[in-house]
Amino acid sequence: MPGALRRQPTNKNCMSQFTHHHIAVFLLTFFSYSLLHASRKTFSNVKVSISSQWTPSCLNDSALNLEPYELWNSSHLFPDEKEATLFLGTLDTIFLFSYAVGLFVSGIVGDRLNMRWVLSFGMCSSALVVFVFGTVTEWLHFYNKWFYCSLWIVNGLLQSTGWPCVVAVMGNWFGKAGRGFVFGLWSACASVGNIIGAFLASSVLQYGYEYAFLVTASVQFAGGIIVFFGLVISPKEVGLPDVDKEVDDKGEEGAREPLIGGNDNENEDDDDDPNYSIQAADLSSSSRNVNNELQPQAIGFFQACCLPGVMLYSLAYACLKLVNYSFFFWLPFYLSSKFKWKEAEADQLSIWYDVGGIIGGTIQGLISDMLQKRAPVLACSLILAVACLFGYSRSPDSKPINAFLMALTGCFIGGPSNMISSAISADLGRQEMVKGSSEALATVTGIVDGTGSIGAALGQYLVSLIQENLGWMWDFYFFILMISLTVVFITPLLVKEVSMLLEARRLRRLTG
Repeated sequence: MPGALRRQPTNKNCMSQFTHHHIAVFLLTFFSYSLLHASRKTFSNVKVSISSQWTPSCLNDSALNLEPYELWNSSHLFPDEKEATLFLGTLDTIFLFSYAVGLFVSGIVGDRLNMRWVLSFGMCSSALVVFVFGTVTEWLHFYNKWFYCSLWIVNGLLQSTGWPCVVAVMGNWFGKAGRGFVFGLWSACASVGNIIGAFLASSVLQYGYEYAFLVTASVQFAGGIIVFFGLVISPKEVGLPDVDKEVDDKGEEGAREPLIGGNDNENEDDDDDPNYSIQAADLSSSSRNVNNELQPQAIGFFQACCLPGVMLYSLAYACLKLVNYSFFFWLPFYLSSKFKWKEAEADQLSIWYDVGGIIGGTIQGLISDMLQKRAPVLACSLILAVACLFGYSRSPDSKPINAFLMALTGCFIGGPSNMISSAISADLGRQEMVKGSSEALATVTGIVDGTGSIGAALGQYLVSLIQENLGWMWDFYFFILMISLTVVFITPLLVKEVSMLLEARRLRRLTG
């Protein structure tokens, strides 16, 4: 029977296989990455306060003129607010570039070392760097542009250990059955982290922005300790079978098929296919255990890049993450500067973008599970995202209307972004081409997210540059262009998967 008509494992069967270990892994990976995102969100939420601290008070006619000037103005790094804003955009770019480089490395490291150690080290070390960046420098009144840049480079490298590890651990515990829904719900971790960060920052911002960094860094460090002692990275560590092996033993033939537009009409006898695995030449008789089972081997970086769909989704994610992270980094600043709302109010209102992302990622993941295809769901959501961006750019000075339009925009931008970075990355890392190598997950995830972060890094400097010279409206035109390019990159996969859906429908009619 053609692969499009094969019986798919039901969500009910998948749910019946969950244990308390699955719940613990879900929650630990969820909140570990949420805390990493919370510390990033803190920097976004206090940009107005930092910009004011770095700008001379002499520009304010109502401020007291204190002498000597060198003592009272040592923290003023820039002559005006525009240059301070541009430097904040530069810091975002520096962070994302180092984060992107780190993702490519962390994916490879995560497939070869204990991911629990890697994740815990990244969380605790990043918390210390954030503490020094935002709290220690302010307490000591030490302000230096090069020091800030150096710390943010290190922070990007350390934070990059998070996403490849948590996605790989989730991929080890949750199989393809219901993956879109489970990962769609789980990928809300980034949005929940943004909400946590916004809440923590706004609650202590009245005492000084340094306390916002202090609180989030402390919570993140504690989370890293909990992960070190509590996370189980694989079912094998507690005597449970591998998720894919468990499904295969029950006769679920389609359980390992990727949802990325592969050929559903291929010969079911994979042993006759000379290209069955890109690692076939690397496997020898010594890689079989006493039960004649293949020992997992980590896939190479260039082999992972050549997997079907990896580069197309990576390029698409570069454009999409640029837009998503522009909202992440600049939304509170945009609301404060355009509508003159208080910084704490802007921080709290920006939460609605993340709420929309949570809803969008979960619903779109569920729909993609029902269709057994991802690209059509992504394309429809991105087309709606263009309309939402156009509408939000013309939002009036009304908080309820702004929050509603912001949530819609987050639903159709944040939702697809969550799908690509989680469920689709897991599909790509556990497809048939890498059968026998579960250690492809972190590498593939690092490639997809790393490429996306490069695009996001370039975008953050462009956003500040466009805003300074042309205004905020042109930033929205730029976002619409990037969303359109995202659709262009997934078009080959979209055409293939739509054709497969139509063919499956035709075959169902023929078979009655």
